This record gives sequence, C-alpha cells and structure tokens, in this order.
Amino acid sequence: MINTNPSNAMRFRTKFVMTAVFSVLFTAVAANFFKISVLENKSYQEKANDQHFASMSITAHRGSIYDTNGVALAKSATVYTVFVDPKQFKEDKERLSKLIEKRNLDKANGTYEPKYDEEGKEIDALPASIDEVVDSATEFISVKLEIPQRKFRDAIEKEGQYVKLKDKVEKGTVDEIYSYFEDLGFVSIGYDEDTKRYYPQQDLAATVVGYTNGNVSYGIEASYDEYLSGIDGRTISAKDSHGNALPYKYSKTYDPKDGSDVYLTIDREIQYILEKYLKEMSDDHYIKNRACAILMNPKTGAVMGMATYPGFDLNNPGELNTDMLLEKIYAEENDYNPTEKEKEEYESEALERQKRNKCISERYEPGSVFKVITAAATLEEKTIDTEEWSHYCSGVEILKDGDSDFPIHCHERYTGHGVVGFQDALTKSCNPAFMELGKILGIERFHNYFESFGFLEKTGIDLPYEVVGDIPPVTETDGRAAMTHIDLAYSSFGQCETVTPIELITACSAVINGGYLLKPYVVDRVVDGDGNIVLNNERTVRRQVISEDTSAKMRQALETVVNDNKTGNAYIKGYAIGGKSGTSERRSEREVMRNLYDNNDTEGTGMEYGASYMCFAPADDPELILLVLGDMPYAGDQQYYGSSVAKPCAVSILEEILPYLSISPEYNEEERQNLDIRVPILTGSSIDDAIKQLDEKGIKHKEFGNGIEVVEQSPMTGKTMAKDGCVYLYTEKLSESEKMVQVPYLIGVSPQVANESLSVYDLNYVAKGVLSAQDGSAVKKQTPEGGSYVPRGTVVELEFETEKFTD
Repeated sequence: MINTNPSNAMRFRTKFVMTAVFSVLFTAVAANFFKISVLENKSYQEKANDQHFASMSITAHRGSIYDTNGVALAKSATVYTVFVDPKQFKEDKERLSKLIEKRNLDKANGTYEPKYDEEGKEIDALPASIDEVVDSATEFISVKLEIPQRKFRDAIEKEGQYVKLKDKVEKGTVDEIYSYFEDLGFVSIGYDEDTKRYYPQQDLAATVVGYTNGNVSYGIEASYDEYLSGIDGRTISAKDSHGNALPYKYSKTYDPKDGSDVYLTIDREIQYILEKYLKEMSDDHYIKNRACAILMNPKTGAVMGMATYPGFDLNNPGELNTDMLLEKIYAEENDYNPTEKEKEEYESEALERQKRNKCISERYEPGSVFKVITAAATLEEKTIDTEEWSHYCSGVEILKDGDSDFPIHCHERYTGHGVVGFQDALTKSCNPAFMELGKILGIERFHNYFESFGFLEKTGIDLPYEVVGDIPPVTETDGRAAMTHIDLAYSSFGQCETVTPIELITACSAVINGGYLLKPYVVDRVVDGDGNIVLNNERTVRRQVISEDTSAKMRQALETVVNDNKTGNAYIKGYAIGGKSGTSERRSEREVMRNLYDNNDTEGTGMEYGASYMCFAPADDPELILLVLGDMPYAGDQQYYGSSVAKPCAVSILEEILPYLSISPEYNEEERQNLDIRVPILTGSSIDDAIKQLDEKGIKHKEFGNGIEVVEQSPMTGKTMAKDGCVYLYTEKLSESEKMVQVPYLIGVSPQVANESLSVYDLNYVAKGVLSAQDGSAVKKQTPEGGSYVPRGTVVELEFETEKFTD
C-alpha cells in the first residue's frame, strides 16, 4: 500500500512557506496600521471628523474705526446668511402635500368643516396645491433676496442639508422670510448671523479709512486688519450614520473673539473743513488730477486731517464719484471716442485711481515749496553768509550744456528780480538765486540732504501703498544717468525731483520743529473689547536733519515770507504764520496732455502745473502744519500759481481751524487799527439806547421809520464787518422790496473803490485774509455775487489779491 501522507520535508516546506506568507502579510498590515494610526493620523482623523461632525463658522464682529473724538467712521452691523435645507424642504413639501390631499378628500366627501375667525376668515386655510406653494415661495424668495427664481428652484432640488441663497441680508428681510415660511409650517429655510461693514460718514476721509469687501482692503481697513478682524468662532456638532445633525446637546460652540477698535488722530470736523475747501478750490480752478491736503502736528507727526478730493462713498466703492479721473485717462490715452471694451477698461482704471490716497501714493514735482529744503540745507552747511550774500537775477540763467547754452527762466522772466539777498530770494521765490545756492551746495551735499530729509524712503506712515520720491542719482546707477549740473539747478527750486505730499510735509515739519524728521501716523491707539489699549502710537524720531538753531532761523525766514508778501501768502489777521507757495511744471505730463492745448503757446498754457502751498502756525512755536496741492489746475487764464490756487484754500482752512483748535489771535498795532467790528444786539432796544450804544463804539448808523423801538437791524447780531461799516436800524416793519438793494460788481477793483461802491449801495463789507488797505491789492472774489439782491446793510465778503503772484 502506497503512503499518501506528506513527508516531514513537505510539512516543513509548507510550514515555512505559510509562515513566510503570514509574516509578510502581518508586516504589511502592521506597517499600514502604523502609517494610518501614526504617520497619517491627522489626515484620517479629519476625514473621520468630517463624517461624524458638522462644523459651522461664526463670524467675529469687525472692530470699529473712530475719529480722535470717538465719532464712528466705520462700524459693523449684524446681518444674516439665508440658506435652505433641501432635504428638510422635501419633507416640508410632503407633509403639507398630505394635508392638502386630506383637505381635498374631505371636501369631496362633504366632511370638510373649516373654522373661521370673528371676521369670517378661514383659520389655517391651506393652499390649493403644493405646486402653488412652491411657485409662490419661489417668487417671494426671489423678490425679497433679489435673486433669480431659478437659483431657489435649483437649491431645493439639490442633495444635502445646506445651500446658501444669499449673504449680508438685513434683519427686516430675514424677519419677513421667517414669518412667511412659519405660516406655511416650513422649517427648511434658515439663517446664520453674520456682519456687514458700513461707513456712517460716507465719503469723509474715504482714502484714509478705506474699505474692505472681505478679499481686498484699502486704507486703515487694510493696514490695521489684524486688529480689526478678530478671530472667528465655530460650532461643531455630531452627525448620525446618515449624515444628519444630532440634537444640540451633541454640539460644542467656540465663541468668536471680536476685533479691536481703532481710534484715529484725525478729527472729523477738521477733515470736513479740509474736504470742503478742497472741493471749492477744485471747482474754482477746474483741477484735472485731483487735489489733496494734509494737516499735521509738526511736533509729533500726528495727522489731524488728510484729504483727497474728489473722494468716494465708502458704502458704494464700486461707483465712480466723478468724471474727473475718467477724463484724465481719456487725455492720457488720447482717446475721446473709445469702444465699449475700452470704456470698461478706462472706467475700471478710474475706479482704481479713485481709491488711491493721493497724499501718500502719488508723486509730483514740488516746485518752489522745495526751496524751503534748499534754504535749510544752505543754512545748516553755512555755505554762505546770509547777511552778505546776494545774487543778481536778470530773469534768466544761462547754463552750459556741452557746447550749447541752456537757459533756465525765473518766473519774472522778462524783468528779473534784480539784486536779491537770501531772505529776498526766499520771499520773492527767485529761481536763479536758488540755482546759485544749489550750485554752492554741490551735487553730493544736495543729494545727501534730499535723502536725509526722507525723500528716498517711505515715511513709515501707518497706511498702505505708500510710494517714495525720486531724483537723479549722484553716480550712474542701474542704467540711470548721474545727476548733472543742470539737474542740480532744476532740483534746487523743486523741478527735477518728485516727492509725495506726505514726504514733503514731513520734511517741512523737520525744518520748523527743531530739525527732527518724524514718523507720521494716523492711528492714535487700538483698544480691545475689554477696554485694554493693545497699541499706542507716539512721537517717533527717525533722525535729526538740521540743528535747532537752523530750524529757528527757518521759522523766522518763512514768517517773513508771509509778512512781506501778505496777499501772496497765508496772512490772517492776528496770527503769526510762516509759509511758502509753489508752482511746478508737471514735466511727466507734457506728452500725455499734448492734445489738450496749443503747444505753440509761448506763454506756456499748454503745460500742466502743480499748484501747492505749505504753511504753519504759530510761526514761533508751530502747533500745526498744512500742505495743500491742486494738481493740474486750468492754466488758460494764467492763474495756475500756488499762490492763486492753493494759497486761498489754505487760508480758508486755517481761518476755520485755528479758532476750532482754540489758538487765539494776537493783533499787532496795524491790525488793531483795522480790526473788524462785531455787530451788537440792538433789536428790541429803544432807538435812543441803540444809537447811544453804537455811538459809544464809534459805529456809524442809519435809522428808518418813526417808531421808538428797534424792530429789525442789519447786519444781524454777531455779524462781522469792516470798522467803517454802517448799521441800519428799523423802527417800523418795511416790505422786502423796500429793504432790498443790488450788490455791485467788484471783481478787480481796489479796496477803496470797493468800499465806496458798497457805501453808495448801503452795504457793508469784510475783507477776507488780508488787510484790504494793502498796496496793490484788488478784489478777487466777492460773496454775494454782483447783481444779486440782498437786504440793506448786508456784509459782502471780499477776498483781496495782488495782481502779481510769485512762486
């Protein structure tokens, strides 16, 4: 008999093979288990959590932005995200459909017994059909959420338990939607709380405050986003095997941490004043490339106001606020008949420029305001004896450019200034004199001061998208030609270099504050939800550029500029002010604007200009410094100078801001003799007492009527008028026609003629800005306008200017 049992050798081989196979399999399983449980634990845990847990984000409330006095500039309001649960919606439909079918069956069988209220209306009446319910609900949702009906229909047909219909929905709308579906007995429409950003002051300080749409941010909203945004919360709930959320007891909520509040150094009232007068300047002078202004504390670097005009509505940032920028782009592209596609591109570019803060994100040639820097460098380096030095200005300076002559003109190009000393050169803004000062400094020292005053670096202001100035380098760099003696000549009076407004006002602050270049800032502090200050900005010195002594001399020199040329500068009775105007050729704009004007015009009206003015007060110990820029004013009437465009704007701003900041006037003897009169209250007094009171004050008066009591007066109580004005007293009521007189046209006439004309018409006046009696002054602007009818005694506001402007 044959033995069929396996031999010992066969058994051994079998055991060995099986052991080897199981060892390999065990090793593979163990390795995979190690990979899953250790190496890829986090990934698989997240997948498991996704199957067993539902997670929903809770948006943190964004912090608010306030001005320095706590006035809200940006806030967050509670809004809602409306969603539908498609699975639950189908169940709601099925439940209601069964009720409708039962109702219809009862009606057919005659067993339906409706219930009515006291007014005879059926209680809990059901719709005719479930299709009618869906159609009506679709139309309702479409109207309330302003979404296409198809979007809702597609949503309720989807699988799952959450489909967003719309976010940022106001509470009133959510309440209406909730009430509508509650009446149907539907629980499938829900909402989650969210936040919406809104800006109570609309366009005020728009380019500073900025806005955020969740993806893109501008202004403070961008630079302080980490403080404002907060940390979102989250609700995590368990799900059953079918993916349905378990009851609330199986959920965990992690509350959001709301963002901190940001308090600016900017004052809403000051900001409003800046923007009001920038608009007036822009309208009067047809500014083509926007205007801007900065008011700053030169001792600390705190920005009290920063405006770009025109701005835009922060609540509607996608709307173009004006055609100004669009027309500028048309001119740049030399395209006045664009296609629809080109028009869309131009409008998109205009919108982007509209959001740009001109004060920090755009460069321009500073013009004669930069002479302040050249003068400060000259004094610091002691390159001249300011008491002895002089220069003869013939109206043109001829420089050698190789074998050719290169003429550079003074603004007094035909007569020149003659012999000028250091102070006269600054006061008269003589280009050739400053070319000589720049030449004495030399390229290397001039360039060093340009850099030291911060024009080649960001100021560090806490706003995004800051750019830096530019000037030809001392030596050839990166393919750029080195600075030449002609470049130096232009640069000395602010024409070869470019700067930003924030760089210039920061540099000028260093000139007058003792020589310290500061870091400007617009945020004072950041405060969290518990009231703790988590950030506090303070004075930061970047470096000292000039000495205290040089700074003191420059303050005096710039005050002298104003006092020696009152009508061309920001002279205001009772205030010691230093200042300097500037007019620059926008050399970078020559080609792109060539189609706007006749380039053969020898007077230069085809050129584009930057009109600016810098001033500070009080001159001996400055508390504020102001820079105003009107970029590309209309040049056709030769009134594009900084002293005629930007200076009046600066004066108007200071006339309101100085009293607002409680900086009181201190009058000298000449000013005291020409002080305006504040009209006392006389209405209600006896005519004899009124006359006695006016006589004691030396105020002229005229009486109308035969009564014994003053029933009306003009000007009204509290009005200000010139010292030789007249108060008109009425003891009887007169008709409007009897009281009205016509305002004469006074533009261009001398102060004496203006006074005599107004006196003939029984009108008063008050001079704005300067002493009306100053030699060579004439009426530039009057309010009310000539030809209008006003009550007798009305005070006509007159703005005087000299016929000649020097920048």
